[in-house]
Amino acid sequence: MSKINIGGQAVLEGVMMRAPRSMAIAVRRPDGDISVKSETVIPLSERFPITKLPIVRGAVALFSSLIIGIKALNFSANEALAEGEEKEEINDWAIAGTMAAAFGFGILLFFILPLYLTKLLVPIIGDSNIVFNLVDGVIRVAVFLIYIIAISRMKDIQRVFQYHGAEHKSIFTFEAGEELTVENVRKYSCLHPRCGTSFLLIVMLVSIVVFSLIPKLWPFYFKAGSRIILLPMIAGLSYEVLKWTAKHDNHALVKMVIAPGLALQRLTTREPDDSQLEVAIKSMQVALELNDGFKDDRLVV
Repeated sequence: MSKINIGGQAVLEGVMMRAPRSMAIAVRRPDGDISVKSETVIPLSERFPITKLPIVRGAVALFSSLIIGIKALNFSANEALAEGEEKEEINDWAIAGTMAAAFGFGILLFFILPLYLTKLLVPIIGDSNIVFNLVDGVIRVAVFLIYIIAISRMKDIQRVFQYHGAEHKSIFTFEAGEELTVENVRKYSCLHPRCGTSFLLIVMLVSIVVFSLIPKLWPFYFKAGSRIILLPMIAGLSYEVLKWTAKHDNHALVKMVIAPGLALQRLTTREPDDSQLEVAIKSMQVALELNDGFKDDRLVV
């Protein structure tokens, strides 16, 4: 199984690991036990060959990850409730509604707000379409960085970031072909070139190029609407960039390209303790066992 790619996601007091044909979530319960949920996953490419196409596969992977992420967050939220509290199940629809609201907020914050602010700066920056889109892109990246820095200071988020680090360390250990033990996992880096944080930064940069194709003379609401419509294409293009850099991460030029994403991961990962590493290892072991040796190269950490 050393040739398959495995990705993951940090959740509340736990880690979700995704292999090509399986998914496992491990969560540390308040009583100290590790609760695990796993299930098989049928790749969409087997039912819909069109999803194998470049760009299309990236957009599909993004929305597929969102759905799996909802399930993982649901399970972790229910399992991580404080001991002694009355346990009230959080259903998938509640989590989905929260995720939809968060997704909408993200679009407004990272795509519509920068456009509006840039529009206000037109008297200063002039009528050049190139300058307009560069300023818009700089504001978008700045808002993204401010947001990441702000949430990284929250105590509960810092624990999630520790599990994010545990996820990366476990994946590095698996990719190195080493046994998944706390001692082996502990020595690896928290920064991984296929991280979702790096993907989001690539999305911000790719969007600068894509949005430059939108005519500057269009009304504001046309521009805003076109940005939402173009998001799947931007996600698909960003996925292809991330996949290419992950395959060539030993090349000097590629190292320069991925450096900003790795630097950003210093904000979204923290050094985990051994108990958190145990959770990440358990999640990976169950996912790999259920996956049963299938090979795939479409997953993102």
